[in-house]
Amino acid sequence: MFIDTLRLASDEADRSGRINADWEVLSNTRHLVTSSCGVQVSPTSLFLDPMEFDYIVVVGGRLTDGQAVDNETLRYLRDAAFKGGRLIGICTGTFILAEAGLMAAHETCVSWLHYVDFKERFPDLQVRADRIYNLDATRGSCAGGSSTADLAAELVRRHIGNAAERNALEVLQIDKVRNAEWVQPRRPLTIETHDPRLRAALILMEQNIENTLSVSRLASALGISRRQLERLFFKEVNSSPAFVYRRVRLERAKQLLRKSDTPLIEVAIGSGFENASHFARVFRRAYGQSPTVWRRSEFTSASVER
Repeated sequence: MFIDTLRLASDEADRSGRINADWEVLSNTRHLVTSSCGVQVSPTSLFLDPMEFDYIVVVGGRLTDGQAVDNETLRYLRDAAFKGGRLIGICTGTFILAEAGLMAAHETCVSWLHYVDFKERFPDLQVRADRIYNLDATRGSCAGGSSTADLAAELVRRHIGNAAERNALEVLQIDKVRNAEWVQPRRPLTIETHDPRLRAALILMEQNIENTLSVSRLASALGISRRQLERLFFKEVNSSPAFVYRRVRLERAKQLLRKSDTPLIEVAIGSGFENASHFARVFRRAYGQSPTVWRRSEFTSASVER
């Protein structure tokens, strides 16, 4: 959708002329590049001088345990940054920019799906998963999916104009472009809400489980008072922020418990509890059984299903 937005903004209607914008698919080889869905993409050029482009856009694929790209590609990206080039990571392309050491002074936007992976791999970097994209003077990052069209639309608006942006979005059947402040469309804990403040609060809770935030800190991050946040939660989900936050932490605990080799103390700390005994008491009150018994029953059920 990123290139489609540029293509449609570059010419009138759907003529696809490269009048107002142009692009290349770069690689260090001419070999076909296989995407996550299996579609093979043919590079249109080997690496060119990065200063020939307004932006170098890195599109990521499936995450693996090894290095995402080869050293030559990492060197190319570092060279582009050194020369003052503007770099954008789309979806897991942000991992590649981070691996190249190019996101240290920038806030990185990732999908909620990849937030934990990013934090584990790059614990010292600023990362958020409550917005669909982020764009500063020299770096951009995007959660992926349909938000790539929103990011591309902002670039079109900046460099080509509003009319070109409207043309692209109308052809793509997008009736309203979302700006960088738009909250990622995810409902943690299957909580149904259309209030962007509540959705942002839920995502912040998920992003701050091990080092939990106070309700006052949550409210401050959202730009509202603690009392307003509490009223909002009771209105939308009939629960206090603290109660919902505890649910979020317990859900993370269950995820960790499903890993049979994770010690109970690590599960407790990883879900924001001070020690294993406190965690066990809260877990028992919520689910009627101890974490150890719950984990055993989960593995028994899984074995029966197999």
